[in-house]
Amino acid sequence: MNAARLRPVRRGSRAAVAAAGLLAAAHAAPAITSIGPLRRRSFPALAGVGDPGHVALTFDDGPDPRSTPAFLAALREYEVTATFFLLGRMLTEAPNVGRELADAGHEIAVHGWAHRCMLLRGPAAAYDDLARAVETIVAVTGTVPRWYRPPYGVLSAPALRAARRLGLTPVLWTNWGRDWTRAATPASVLATVTRDLDGGATVLLHDSDCTSAPESWRNTLGALPPLLDEVRDRGLAVGPLRDHGLPMSAATA
Repeated sequence: MNAARLRPVRRGSRAAVAAAGLLAAAHAAPAITSIGPLRRRSFPALAGVGDPGHVALTFDDGPDPRSTPAFLAALREYEVTATFFLLGRMLTEAPNVGRELADAGHEIAVHGWAHRCMLLRGPAAAYDDLARAVETIVAVTGTVPRWYRPPYGVLSAPALRAARRLGLTPVLWTNWGRDWTRAATPASVLATVTRDLDGGATVLLHDSDCTSAPESWRNTLGALPPLLDEVRDRGLAVGPLRDHGLPMSAATA
């Protein structure tokens, strides 16, 4: 037997391991809010629970020149505006589409620079990711974003601190359509997003397939008109987060 294996672990080493464990736990603790039922019950503002007479419509992962213009046209037909959580990298590749969103009255929000889980980023990297995205949004669209949604809906302590420094309020969602999967269809997206839809909901959809199954955006687009019809048939208003009555301090996860 290797004698080195018999050496006792020094107390200082144990303390260092324990400290590292505590730091890792603190770093990842906000990620618990990615659990939907817990988020809605314990952190309703972060979940996007707002005005009971209103449904907030939000889209992630754009702008995409192949798909976002089709969503612009569909929303224009319904005279509805929404909140678009943009990726800074996508915006640099399609600045004209980003400007079209802002010019059409849609609310521009931050989804980060690149679609990478924030648990993998330390404090400096998290701040750089958000700051680059904010700077690009302001430069391209002329609007100052208010909201931040992390990729995959997974928050971390560094991401929360970075959002606070940049004046952003994190907000996730109450309902989604699971529209990014290969198995999705317009019917499945509609059924999933409306399963427990009620007033005060924040709906998550995607106007791009840059991180989803190829062409999945077409299923989302197909589900959008019947979704808007159903919301209106229930007597609910639909629009962006700025009209949803959320507090600007929803970042207390």
